This record gives sequence, structure tokens and C-alpha cells, in this order.
Amino acid sequence: MNKLCRQVSIESPGSTVKDCVFNFEVPVPDVPSFGARIRVVCAGACYRIRTRSSSVSSVSSSQSVEDNVYTTPTYYGIRDSALFPGYEVSGVVDELGSDVQNNKDIVVGQRVVLYPYDGVPHGYAEYVVVPEICYLVPLPDNLPLSVAAMLPTGALLAKNAVITAHEYVSELLAERSQEQDCKILIVGTGGLALWAIRIAEHHFKTPMYKDRVHVTVASLKDEGFMLAKELHDVNLVQWNEDLYEKQLIERTKDACNGLVDIVIDFGTTSRSLHRSLQCLNVNGVVLVSEEVAERLLPKFSRLAGERQQKIQAVGMGSIEHLHQLVNLVSQGEIIPPPHTEFSADEASTVVQKLCESEIPGRAILRFHDVL
Repeated sequence: MNKLCRQVSIESPGSTVKDCVFNFEVPVPDVPSFGARIRVVCAGACYRIRTRSSSVSSVSSSQSVEDNVYTTPTYYGIRDSALFPGYEVSGVVDELGSDVQNNKDIVVGQRVVLYPYDGVPHGYAEYVVVPEICYLVPLPDNLPLSVAAMLPTGALLAKNAVITAHEYVSELLAERSQEQDCKILIVGTGGLALWAIRIAEHHFKTPMYKDRVHVTVASLKDEGFMLAKELHDVNLVQWNEDLYEKQLIERTKDACNGLVDIVIDFGTTSRSLHRSLQCLNVNGVVLVSEEVAERLLPKFSRLAGERQQKIQAVGMGSIEHLHQLVNLVSQGEIIPPPHTEFSADEASTVVQKLCESEIPGRAILRFHDVL
């Protein structure tokens, strides 16, 4: 096809937010023989990690990104995971490749969500292609495309973090008496943390874990604190950055009734990770995203070793996990965090608001009016 379509690219904010959203016209891609072309309807407002500066042509280091982003009040939304890296797309199958045969689940017109595989296209274009249809997950009719667009990165990473935590929970409870419990601290109140809270509640609700696994949320902002209060059986502690570190650590230990065994930390700063380690038991583990681990693990690996603690990177979940999330959310087993829809034309404004944590829950960009 020789037609052109719109593409919105959101990169990690540099020195100014206005330099991180780019709009292009790109050719509508041809359909791979074993793949499919998707008409994008909704996209979660995630950013891709910047490999170039705001001029797009000059190289910027990851250190300069951290200096500009993670220490500037304007970018609070990145620090609390309201805005996070990834790729979240839902839409409708526009055309199938010529060699796609005998497939009942993926047909033209089918509503789908796209698994963020290695090599997924950069930016959000109105049309994207996948090399194979195995990267597409069909959606039931009762799952809105706007909700489905939250699943491939935020919910998927959060689910993998909870599954990883579950491995440690099982080991700890097997070693402890029936009277002893296991304590988990989830840090953050942006999109990732809100998903992790909901997924953890569902994951540990079985009789085997319900009375022995206790979850506490360390909220980074007042708004997130109010959102998290909607949930049941979750302790809350507010990490007010105006307080001294010792006060925050003592406040957290009081809320958790002591040190915790596992921290799922969706904060992105050195201060957050250092605080998490101070709230952690000996032989405890802090789970962080791969992006954060790449930046901060070299700084904290020695400290963690001295304290007999572990920092573990958590990657994106599998496509099987995405299938599970689609089923759990569509069946009402997991209630998604709140979200707000915006036109794709408003991407720059949306990113500005997310950087300042002004949008509760998730922000969804809508490209087409399809339910």
C-alpha cells in the first residue's frame, strides 16, 4: 500500500517535556505473509527509552536521561510509574497475510491486543503489523479496547512481578510455622503499582495464602493514596518526600508490623531503592523493573550484599500471562485501575499531565472511534 498514516512517538522526556512527543506521517505497512496488519484503536500512553536527545539526531547517554528526568519535580509521574516505558496497543485486525491459514481465533475484524514482542514497532502508528499472528491475543466482546490497551505493558509487568514474588512467598511459608506470615511491600501509586496491588490481591486470596500473606502499599502521592484506599485488605503508608528518611522508614515498619520479606518497587530513584532496602528483612528481595535495575543495580549491589539482601530485575511477562490477564479482567476477577481516554492529537498534553501525575490511573490515547 502506498497510503500514509499518522504515527505518534513518545520518548522518555528530556530537559523539556515538549521535546518528547513526535508526530510523523509514515507509509501504511504491507502485511507480512504469516502475520497481520492491525488498525490501532487505543494505546496506553507509555514512552520508549530515549536513545537520542530531543534533537532526534544527537546521541544522549542514559545517565543524562536520569539526571534530567528522575531528579526534576516536573517528572514526578516517571518516578511514581504514572508514566513508564513500554508499548500498549489494542485494535482491530485489518488484513491477514497470504500464508495465514486455518486460524479461527484471529480473523479480519477481530478485536485484539498486541503482545510487546522483541522488535515491536517504535511509536504508535494508526496501522502496525506483526510478523506472526501468535503475537495477537483475541479479546472477548465485553472487554473494551481502552481497558485492553492497559494490559500489554503495565499489567503484564506487574503480573510477572507478583508471580516472581510468589516463588519467594512459597519458599518462605514452607520454611516457617503456620503462625508466621510473609510481608510484601509494593512501592508506587502510578499505573504499574495500581496493577500490582490488584493482581496481588487476586493472586493471594486463596485459603493457603489469605491469612499468611500481608500486602502494604507505600504511596508516593496523595492522589495515589486515595486510589489505593479503594482496595480491601491492603495496608497503606504514605512516603511523603518532605519527611526525613529515618521517619519514613520507621513509618513503613510500623505500618508493616516490622521489616518486610519482599518489596516490589516501582519507584525509579536511588532514594526509593535505598529506602526499600532499609525496610527489608535479612535474606529479603527487592524486585525492580529491568530498566531500573540496569541503572541502579551497579550502585546498590554491594550494599544489598552487605545486608544479605537481593535485588532482582523483573522482565516483561509472557504471552501466556497476557492471555490470563485478558480472561481475568474480562471475567471481572481483576478490576483494572481507572483510566481516562484522550484523542491521539492530545498526546503532548497527556504526557505533560502524566509527568506531573495529574491524571489518576492510566491515560489512553484513542486513534479511532471503535468500541
